[in-house]
Amino acid sequence: MKKIAALLASLLVLGSAFAAEIDTSASSFKWSATKKVGSGHNGVIPLKSQTAEFDKKGNLVGGEFVMDLANFEVTDLDGEWKSKFLAHVKGGDFFDVEKYPTAKLVITSVKGDKVSGKLTIKEKTNEVTFKVKKDKSGYKGTLTFDRTKYDVIYGSGNFFKELTADKVINNDVKVEFSVAVK
Repeated sequence: MKKIAALLASLLVLGSAFAAEIDTSASSFKWSATKKVGSGHNGVIPLKSQTAEFDKKGNLVGGEFVMDLANFEVTDLDGEWKSKFLAHVKGGDFFDVEKYPTAKLVITSVKGDKVSGKLTIKEKTNEVTFKVKKDKSGYKGTLTFDRTKYDVIYGSGNFFKELTADKVINNDVKVEFSVAVK
């Protein structure tokens, strides 16, 4: 009897959430990073794969997003400067995309508008929290993470004390997202 009750409880839990398809053509992940003094840069990160789980009311309860770092772009530069920037940021000083071509966000819980998850970059995983806003097409929000927790320390004033202010790159990277659900 206990086994039957446990099985029924498991089925109820599994039945209370369902996977939904994400419309990648209508979704976007936009990154931005700044310097301590002066401007910064921004661009887009394509998704390699994604899943999202929703309860019966259509509320987000979990998911996994794999970002394609090997193919992320910068949108505020052109020509030679764009090529140089991408080569540098995709290289060993930053994300080393030849060795670590993806980053992954796993949503572990959602309470109201607060999302908790685990972000993995360069095989380093850290807890993250951020807020989301649900609208008629899906979810929007901004995830901010400290790049130095993922061994991306180039230009960080925390690690390189001799840098002049115009050479210091802020540790926080912002990823504004809009996830459209089909």
